[in-house]
Order: sequence, then structure tokens, then C-alpha cells
Amino acid sequence: MFEFAAFTYGVLASFVLASISNNKRAERANPRIVTLFGWGLMAFSLTLSLLLSGWVAYQAIGGSFAL
Repeated sequence: MFEFAAFTYGVLASFVLASISNNKRAERANPRIVTLFGWGLMAFSLTLSLLLSGWVAYQAIGGSFAL
């Protein structure tokens, strides 16, 4: 399941970055959907990094997590 999520994230990120790069080279404005996907991926990345950093810090101070 993780592999599928990582692959999907990578494909979306590559598409957004390639679209932005091509539009900048052609001196065109980015379509709204590309901008929204870019902001969404950035927000997802930031949220995930903060959650994982918090979990690592919690584990480092000896916290236990029981499911």
C-alpha cells in the first residue's frame, strides 16, 4: 500500500513541477488546477513531515504508542 501511495505522490509531483516549468519557459500563466494541485501537494508534504517529526520526537523521549 505504501508503494502505491509513494508512486502516486511522485507522479503527481512530477506532473505539477513539469507543468510549471514548461509554462514558465513558454511565459504562460499556470492553469488554476495546476496551482491548486501544487498547493495541495505542498500542504500534504508539510503536514506529513510535521506528523512524522512529532512521532519521532515522541519515540525519542521514550513514549510508547499502543494500538
